[in-house]
Amino acid sequence: METATSRRWRALLLGSVAACAACGLVYELALLALSASLGRGDVVANSLIVAGYVAALGFGAVAAKPFVRRAAMSFLGIECVLGLLGGVSATALYWVFSVTGESLGALVAATFVIGTLVGAEVPLLMTLLQTGRIASAENTGRVLANLNAADYFGALVGGLIWPFVLLPTVGMLKATAIAGLINVTAALIIAALLLRKMLSRRARFASVGALLAALIALVALLAGIRDIEATARQSLYAQPIVFAKHSKYQDIVVTRFGEDRRLYLDGGLQYSSRDEYRYTESLVYPAVGKDTKSALILGGGDGLAARELLRMPNIERIVQVELDPEVIEVARTVLREDNRGSLEDPRVEKVTADAFAWLHDQARGKVPAQKFDAIYADLPDPDNAVLAKLYSQEFYGLIRTVAAPGAKLVVQSGSPFSTPQAYWRTDSTIRAAGWSTTPYHVHVPTFGDWGFVLAQAAPESPSVTLDDAAPPLKFFTPEVARAATVFGADNSPQQLEPSTLAHPQIVEDIRRGWRQAGE
Repeated sequence: METATSRRWRALLLGSVAACAACGLVYELALLALSASLGRGDVVANSLIVAGYVAALGFGAVAAKPFVRRAAMSFLGIECVLGLLGGVSATALYWVFSVTGESLGALVAATFVIGTLVGAEVPLLMTLLQTGRIASAENTGRVLANLNAADYFGALVGGLIWPFVLLPTVGMLKATAIAGLINVTAALIIAALLLRKMLSRRARFASVGALLAALIALVALLAGIRDIEATARQSLYAQPIVFAKHSKYQDIVVTRFGEDRRLYLDGGLQYSSRDEYRYTESLVYPAVGKDTKSALILGGGDGLAARELLRMPNIERIVQVELDPEVIEVARTVLREDNRGSLEDPRVEKVTADAFAWLHDQARGKVPAQKFDAIYADLPDPDNAVLAKLYSQEFYGLIRTVAAPGAKLVVQSGSPFSTPQAYWRTDSTIRAAGWSTTPYHVHVPTFGDWGFVLAQAAPESPSVTLDDAAPPLKFFTPEVARAATVFGADNSPQQLEPSTLAHPQIVEDIRRGWRQAGE
């Protein structure tokens, strides 16, 4: 008959199992987050990581069979290695990417190793929980139910702590190091309090010694992680970093060399202060005129588009919808010289929201309906499924619901030269949503040939012109506007199927263009 002491023993062990399971899921979520932030957050990369992790769980369970005879010692050894490898995984992979520029292979390998270690836990724990019991079918079922409950509950806790606590407060690298510390600490508690009678004196000292060494290594990593991260990050950028921060959504970096200031989001260049005026003027002025009073900017949290709109004499209201509040804060401070304080102008209403969700709420009447004379989709290139929704037929259909009569829309559409299929698919997708379009492109030295699509909800295609009410500009003249609609034979218009939420074809278009360009 089971005693109260043995019940407490098993309760403590199951609690430690839950803690270890939470840490295991944190490691896996960190690998997925790294895949996104290091530029491979596509369906292929995510599928390889998730499928590889699940397969590794099964492999680990089989690989643990020879160790069940020494379940206590084996379990502590696995937790020591798992806590140490999991804790350093994010930092090590960040270093790999900074040195080699490639991360997918290392991410998949790390996933398999961590998954194998996590998978080996269950048969060893099952053996420990069965110690001293009669292995009847009923008893085995109860033990397995308790073990699965602790494991899944721990995974739930880890899944909630990662996005709501760890990632937004300490960042990806520190979060995994902290999870490693918790993992090793839980194993130490198990070794010191629960398994001491199952281990010989020599095995107990060896286990505790190894766990303490792992604990010290992780504490040292935490103490130096800021310097490690700063060094690795700087190696990714040619210019000195003057600002860097992990937000809830992305890695924000600002560099400066002389008078050239550059903004990067997740490693992707957003603009260079040397030539951003070419991009910004070409984006803004084709959609505005002397009758334009209101404007909507989707994205563009750097404040550059708002800066140009505020130069138009009749602009009364601008709504700036930006997902990441940290980008807005950086624009108001570090980048203020570039945007001339546009986001502090009382005519600019700042909304921190997902552009798709915000438009959907407008269409459903969940918020007071608004109409705009000029609309801008100044959004990142759709190189993953999450961003692809902002280049979908459904998205451009939602934009129509906030367009005032006669309103014009401008969409930044990537490079017609480097990613031609993505560019022309954007044009086709906007037309599929009921807009009439006019594609145009300009040369921006930092980016090369860069394209936009001008659209209006009318039967005739809009003209790319510069209104007489526009202020003096550095680049976008009437002559440039006329030439911008001319495309050479090597990037002539293509009629393509629209990109939709169910079939985001534009993601593969982008990646195909990058592969062909050798980027």
